[in-house]
Amino acid sequence: MEKIIEQTFTVPFRYQVCFLEGIFNVNNPMLADFLDNGKKAKAFFVVDSGVSDAFPNLLNDITEYAKAYENKFLLNSEPLVVPGGEISKNDETIFKKIVDATSIYGIDRHSYIVGIGGGAVLDMVGFAAAISHRGIRHIRIPTTVLSQNDSGVGVKNGINSYGKKNYLGTFAPPYAVINDFNFLTTLDDRDWRSGISEAIKVALIKDLSFFEWLEKHADQLANRVMEPMQELIIKCAQMHMNHIAGKDPFETGSARPLDFGHWAAHKLEHLTHYQVRHGEAVAIGIALDSTYSYLKGMISQADLMRIINLIKTLGFEIYHPELSGQALLKGLEEFREHLGGELTITLLESMGKGVEVHQMDNELILKSIDQLKLFHQENLVARS
Repeated sequence: MEKIIEQTFTVPFRYQVCFLEGIFNVNNPMLADFLDNGKKAKAFFVVDSGVSDAFPNLLNDITEYAKAYENKFLLNSEPLVVPGGEISKNDETIFKKIVDATSIYGIDRHSYIVGIGGGAVLDMVGFAAAISHRGIRHIRIPTTVLSQNDSGVGVKNGINSYGKKNYLGTFAPPYAVINDFNFLTTLDDRDWRSGISEAIKVALIKDLSFFEWLEKHADQLANRVMEPMQELIIKCAQMHMNHIAGKDPFETGSARPLDFGHWAAHKLEHLTHYQVRHGEAVAIGIALDSTYSYLKGMISQADLMRIINLIKTLGFEIYHPELSGQALLKGLEEFREHLGGELTITLLESMGKGVEVHQMDNELILKSIDQLKLFHQENLVARS
């Protein structure tokens, strides 16, 4: 006997990305309203150590906020403080502490795990939440430009393993994302700048008018003017969410247009032992793939110089010594392996419009690297 039974179903996902100032102000019920499931749910907070160091009263503020809204949710333990940055994704014992806490404190599928921190910490916390009880509700509170405008908005979670970025991970939409602009005020210049690279990325592949806006406001952004930064974050978050709502939010295919500039960036991060931060690596990766697009005759030299000049004006480097050699080319194969199936890379068909290609010319990649090195050296001469 031979028989096949088939079923098709869809699962709708809905979550909000919110923007405010003063999330733990006891007069602001937004977070408490998200945590209120009508059953006085448990909430477990995980805090990036960089954030708790920058805001010494934060842990006390969380406690006082929970007391003010004890009719809506229960703070079932002291917040867990974890190291910030990529170390939180490289050390598996860190995410295991969160999984252990779900057992110790009885954090079930009707409870909430609230992550507060940069993108790396949120990736790790989201992964722990997704694999515990097959999924615990996760609320993200991003605290950096990069996490507020890009990584914290999406549906991906993960940790690094086997020497590869995001090798272990899940697609699990958050219950909510709450962006508090006050967290940006204590960022150092590198972290302030870092997230702007994701805005350059999305502008180049989707919206020329947004790229022109970035050119117009580059000096203000570089000098930490808050109003244009808020506008940038909201614009990027909206574009990111629009993309997620498209045909392939869980990336079952091989196309990842929002990863323009990322194949080289991921490898560069690893080669520098994460001394080059993600946004800094993405800026270099954008410069590399834009140069490659120019050498392939896809964009003009004038277009390329607009891109390079914007990246420089914002304070990014466009070259790093680890960019050269076969080690970087190995990252191309690792990127294909991570995607599954055929290689799919987004390049520039024109300013504001990305195009997918399925092969890259290694010799042209090396020529692109050489060109970036020349741009870099010319800049050093101009400074001296």
